Amino acid sequence: MTTLSAAERAFESVRDAIVRGTLAPGTMLAENALAEGLGVSRTPVRTALARLQDEGWITVFPKRGALVRGLDDRDVLDLADARHMLESSMVARATPAARAALADRLGAEIDHQEQVLRAQDLDAFIDLTVTFHRSFVEVGGNALVLELESRLADRHRHVLHLHGAAMLDRWEQIVAEHRELVVQLRDDPAEFSRALRLHQADSIAPGSRNQ
Repeated sequence: MTTLSAAERAFESVRDAIVRGTLAPGTMLAENALAEGLGVSRTPVRTALARLQDEGWITVFPKRGALVRGLDDRDVLDLADARHMLESSMVARATPAARAALADRLGAEIDHQEQVLRAQDLDAFIDLTVTFHRSFVEVGGNALVLELESRLADRHRHVLHLHGAAMLDRWEQIVAEHRELVVQLRDDPAEFSRALRLHQADSIAPGSRNQ
């Protein structure tokens, strides 16, 4: 079992708190308080904060601390566009046999999604839905595109946490949309792309297609 370095532990702890919304946008982070809370020295905390800034999660102000950044409307739309391009292009690239095999597997996974949504288990659903959407990129068999998707996964997870209450309110619609994606995955990549766009629109602004 690999033991994480102090800097890696600090990075993952702060990043996960931001992704989950525990550290809200606008929160100021102080090196001393973080170091004390994590039980490490200031040096690994400083290293972690620099990495978090490189990844766009915070803005560091020398001698003042670090400000947690949020995702504005443009950021959320850009993320949806990027994810749509990756997922739809990889589905279009996949062979019919690969798409059919994935559709068979995802049917059971959606049943699991429905179970956790019925139980109002938001954390479990977010884990499942991130994996569900990653499957559409995996099916294309392009390692570089999959690497790009991995770089977006935490932002995807963050947006899901931001809209958590709304998702729980409309869980039946989410399950129905996921089942429709699987149907179109098997039958028609072009219709899959269209259904994915509508699904993303509702995920960003529930009910937006009716406005």
